[in-house]
Amino acid sequence: MATSSIFTLTSALSLTGVAALGFAAYLSSKTLLAKKARSWQDRYVFIWVVFDTLIHIVFEGSWVYLSTFGRQVNTSEGVFAELWKEYARADSRYGVPDTLVLSLELLTLVAVLPLCFYILKQMVDDDPARHYWITVLCVAELYGGWMLFCPEWLTGSPSLNTSNALYFWVYLVLMNMIWVIVPLIIMAYSYRQIVGALRAAKVVDGKSKKL
Repeated sequence: MATSSIFTLTSALSLTGVAALGFAAYLSSKTLLAKKARSWQDRYVFIWVVFDTLIHIVFEGSWVYLSTFGRQVNTSEGVFAELWKEYARADSRYGVPDTLVLSLELLTLVAVLPLCFYILKQMVDDDPARHYWITVLCVAELYGGWMLFCPEWLTGSPSLNTSNALYFWVYLVLMNMIWVIVPLIIMAYSYRQIVGALRAAKVVDGKSKKL
């Protein structure tokens, strides 16, 4: 199959939509975070959490809507239905209400999404406790990705289309590895902040006892 027949207008619009959410997340960091006393790491974490939140609401939320109460992507119409039909060409589970995928996406909307909003509030308020919850969020994202793909790998990936570059490298690898690499980096950053604060407190406490 020629690449030109694979990369369609829907493909372009879908990827543009993801990029637009990323740009919106960047703009939000400019308006919601105070300019002073903010490290570049905190700004990037904020951008990521906003982007994560928007993806959960706009894209994953639309899939859950199209996959509940008797609906399914493959028989639905509309902008988001076409977007998910496009992704379902790479992962056929998203064309129907796959129970594993639906369970994970429902958990995301019920538990992970509120956590994202809470972390954003903590970051706007510059609350150091955010680092604990950021770690929880990152673990949740990594667990979700593992549970989404591990059953496929164990059964020979029957639902995944790896026959062409767009579906494999862009839809399956790039769009999913983002939720592996970025959470690992952010979790490492928050770990350093938590451990650094605890070690500093231990030193101060030790000096106080000597006095």
